[in-house]
Amino acid sequence: MLRDTQLIVLLITGSLTVMAGGVIAPILPELILNLDIDPSVGSSLVSLHFLTVALATPVLGILADRSGQLPILVCSLVAYAGFGMAGGLVQTLLPLMILRGLLGVASGGIAAAGLGLLGKLYTGEARVQAIAYVASALTLANIIYPLLGGWVGSIHWRLVFGLYGISIPLAIWSVVALRKTHSKREQAEEASSFLGESQHIRQVLTRPVTLFLLLTLSVASGTVYAVVAYLPLYLRLNFGAGTTLIGIVLAIQAVGAVLSSAFGMRLLTKRFGAVGAIAMGLGLMATMLALFPAPEQLYGLYVISILFGLGFGLVVPSLYNALADLAGENTQSSILAAGTGAGFLGQFLSPILLGVVLRSRDLPDVFYMAAIVDLAAGLLLILVMKQRARPVD
Repeated sequence: MLRDTQLIVLLITGSLTVMAGGVIAPILPELILNLDIDPSVGSSLVSLHFLTVALATPVLGILADRSGQLPILVCSLVAYAGFGMAGGLVQTLLPLMILRGLLGVASGGIAAAGLGLLGKLYTGEARVQAIAYVASALTLANIIYPLLGGWVGSIHWRLVFGLYGISIPLAIWSVVALRKTHSKREQAEEASSFLGESQHIRQVLTRPVTLFLLLTLSVASGTVYAVVAYLPLYLRLNFGAGTTLIGIVLAIQAVGAVLSSAFGMRLLTKRFGAVGAIAMGLGLMATMLALFPAPEQLYGLYVISILFGLGFGLVVPSLYNALADLAGENTQSSILAAGTGAGFLGQFLSPILLGVVLRSRDLPDVFYMAAIVDLAAGLLLILVMKQRARPVD
């Protein structure tokens, strides 16, 4: 599958949703200083697009099912470049925040169209593996893009915004690689039948099984973001860790997720089913979250981080595959986009909700609370999904 040009294109374009915030994080202190921004407000520049991704992705997913995934993907890639690069030209906070929000909308279009195309290109076990590769690519992107942003930012912080321009050649590549995905006749037939599918979308999205899948995806994404946000602080306070060591610990977590997504998820899903794989992953995530404050030596955190990554690598691809099973052939983008929106909403809300815990309790309690939430989500999902989910006719 990794020799499939269409899959490679979708993996790279999908990683741009991570790039939106990943390349900015390393230059945030310099950006705040040079634009004279209040740090308490400026910190939201990294996460603001999460909200607009969450709001825009479901809408753009429906539009992709209505007018075709490839046009939405290409338009979103072009918009991504425009809104992203324009951020390097502004001099004040408000225009920059508007552009960051619009960048999130473009990211939502990329995610919705890309997942919809994956659902059409692959079925059965091939789709399971393709979604696992997407999860692996996103995890690797969480390592690569911050490093790239930091390297370019060391030359000049405004140059980092130029990195968003990579989506222009990707838009051209997408047209070349994916133009034969659907003929014009097939696109017209799908568009004409979409109104009939809208009832199907409503039925799927209002089923308890779907709602709990979306809730679980939001929770899992939120707790992972909590680790990314609070583990560096914990390492600095308790181990005196510098930037390099923090990066190593986070990278080890990402390696665990890649290994699990690429090699373990399909086997466990085949052996225990999607619900079993999700429950195992959430249980492993919850256990490791509870153990993060325990080690007195750094090697213990290495083990915990890679096991946490293994759990996450089981959960997210399995959830997307379960959502794809619920969707009809012509509504893949709409249903999977709802999942993407739920995941980004969880990432947006995570630092807000867990910040309340941190203000009233100690830092280890943030990890304990995240563990409780993951465990509760896993148990609740098992109870709701005792009857096997089936697509709506």
